[in-house]
Amino acid sequence: MAGLPKELIAFPGGSGAEVAPGDDVLSSVLRSIRLSGSLQFCVLPSGAWHTDAAPSLANMAGASGIIPFHVVAEGGCWLKMEGHDAVLAAGDVVAFPFGSGHQLGAGSGGRLVTPVRDLPPKPWREIPVLRYGPAPHGMRLLCGYLKCDAISFRPLRDALPAFIHVRTRGTDTAPWLRAAVEQMVSEVDRPRAGGASVLERLSEIVFIELLRHQVIAARPGASGWLAALADPALGRCLTLIHDNPRRDWSVPALSSASGVSRSTLAERFEDVLGTSPMRYLREWRLCLARVALATTGKPLTTIAVEAGYGAEAAFNRAFARAYGVPPASWRKAARQAQG
Repeated sequence: MAGLPKELIAFPGGSGAEVAPGDDVLSSVLRSIRLSGSLQFCVLPSGAWHTDAAPSLANMAGASGIIPFHVVAEGGCWLKMEGHDAVLAAGDVVAFPFGSGHQLGAGSGGRLVTPVRDLPPKPWREIPVLRYGPAPHGMRLLCGYLKCDAISFRPLRDALPAFIHVRTRGTDTAPWLRAAVEQMVSEVDRPRAGGASVLERLSEIVFIELLRHQVIAARPGASGWLAALADPALGRCLTLIHDNPRRDWSVPALSSASGVSRSTLAERFEDVLGTSPMRYLREWRLCLARVALATTGKPLTTIAVEAGYGAEAAFNRAFARAYGVPPASWRKAARQAQG
């Protein structure tokens, strides 16, 4: 992940932003691998307060690929996590791609609030609202998580920062994103039919926008998957792979279709992604196989062939190297986790 920031403070939709060469790749990844959101609760504290540092939302969700997020609907607070200190204001969105433990609070020496432990038992008819301290409450925080199976794809996982901070107010850019945050607040304040589904879609939009603008902002010469999407030659090559991962690709075919020589393509892959075109293709196929194991009843032999392996034994070995367990064991565990 050399060359990429560990913290991203984005001002989305900057004027003059152009479509990045790899936008279609990002869309392909998010289409192929499930993305879903869940807004969990609203916290209204007053006075001096703080939370503990446990990654509680990630633990509460009980699944891999969980990205906790907070939306500051009103007021402000501080945020602390290892290597980061930030001041959050109304309209800010923060996300933690790896479920990192963090603390939120206002002032110092205040009461400890434990929202996750204070939640009522499910199912919930409406979004729970937790009030701490006497009214009026000048701070309002919406807390939830996004489930993104794409985190299992190593190139994307390695490119993401540990902490993403987006400001949607105080700038003239991306008014629609600011409106999306305001709509999230409105759905919590005035519950209506279908509100939970609307909140899920809105949280997905915010997350996709974070990724899209990080691609656009990738610095020339940077390394990592998001930088690769912004590279014209690599963006074209990755688009070919993600558009048709089952094709019997070769380096000559990819280089010809990408408009660069074989040596140039191999060099750019190594410099930016730290891998080769064919290893990247194998890794994406295995990631798709992982999704198929969890979401379909296809036989292992069929999934192995779709992943480019003529023999199931070879597929088993490759999958176990990538994910630590054989595909049959992974499928069983995934189904148990889904209930």
